[in-house]
Amino acid sequence: MLVNRSENLAPVHSDIRGPLYLESQRMAKEGIKVLRLNTGNPATFGFGMPDSVRRALLDNVDKAVAYCDLKGMPAAREAICAYHKGKGIQDITPDDVYIGNGVSELVLMCLLALCNKGDEILLPSPSYSLWSNSAYISGATPVFYTCDESNGWYPDIADIRRKVTKRTRAITIINPNNPTGVVYPKQVLEDIIQVARENDLIIFSDEIYDRLLMDGVEHYSTAALAPDLMVITTNGLSKSHIICGFRCGWMVISGYKGKAEDYLEGIFQMAAMRLCSNALTQLVIPAALADDASTQAMMVPGGRIYEQREATFRELAHIEGLTCVKNQAAFYAFPKLDAKKFNITDDKKFAFDLLHEKHIFLVPGSGFDMPTPDHFRIVMLPEPGEMAQAMRDLGDFLKDYRQ
Repeated sequence: MLVNRSENLAPVHSDIRGPLYLESQRMAKEGIKVLRLNTGNPATFGFGMPDSVRRALLDNVDKAVAYCDLKGMPAAREAICAYHKGKGIQDITPDDVYIGNGVSELVLMCLLALCNKGDEILLPSPSYSLWSNSAYISGATPVFYTCDESNGWYPDIADIRRKVTKRTRAITIINPNNPTGVVYPKQVLEDIIQVARENDLIIFSDEIYDRLLMDGVEHYSTAALAPDLMVITTNGLSKSHIICGFRCGWMVISGYKGKAEDYLEGIFQMAAMRLCSNALTQLVIPAALADDASTQAMMVPGGRIYEQREATFRELAHIEGLTCVKNQAAFYAFPKLDAKKFNITDDKKFAFDLLHEKHIFLVPGSGFDMPTPDHFRIVMLPEPGEMAQAMRDLGDFLKDYRQ
């Protein structure tokens, strides 16, 4: 009997660890050194976790031997609750917090509990593919609203309004954004919230990069601006405290829940099925949220992430036929290629060609649900000198590149 995969997986794409990733592994086995700018994994570039996190883990490891509460350890949820209250979210308690094996698990739980076949979820484009893939797996249809590159990559509110239908269940905001690294102003968030308010939509607000800010920009919590709406805020420690492998994420459910009791029972069901999330990782949450000094040190002049960004953009400015909105958060850039100049019709081919010629692994824009083949994401995690050289190599590649 022929055994096929579920039809729900047909549109799922994992370009960060897809065919390009497998090709980079093949090349590495042949002894070819590949610079992997495909995924935000700071520890692989020499970043280390804070001492406070290490001590919290080692000093308390025996507390993580047993299953814990399915929502998470009380001390960890109390710390998370206090953190988000500090960002202005009203009327939440530790009972509104779920800790997961990364945000990835929680997003899938939320959409599986919410969606039926044919339901629609509004997502940004470009977008982190976790959201669209989770929508596909849950049987829903992702409907992409435009983030306008000519307007700093801010969401196009008119486009959002046009794309709301009777099947729309929720709208997702990724702020700070992945892959663009842009932080949304308060007014943009309030405009999106108003669309949700008018159409009785749940808001999912992915804010995992809210501590990785540069240039004095301020991050506004969506839920703090929408106390009258149900908002599910996701966050975690993977990038801010350099513990991606710990898979330490959480969500906070806030706002009006009067019409969502059955949905919340569904989330509880999903959480109960996996018994609990990894208890070891939860041990570090209180210490990490009390210690943001190491995070902030990376984001200011002289700090690694700040200087890596500056080195990247100094070199990008010299590449003819390439433009890029400068990121304000995280460590991502999302440049645009002049499609006419380079005759780009296939961004995956561009990425493979670059990988083979210059041994640089970038993810094409289509991996982030970008509808045109003229973008790609750069992860700016190598040391400034290595980052600068990689961008010079990219420029050299593009001098004669045509598809």
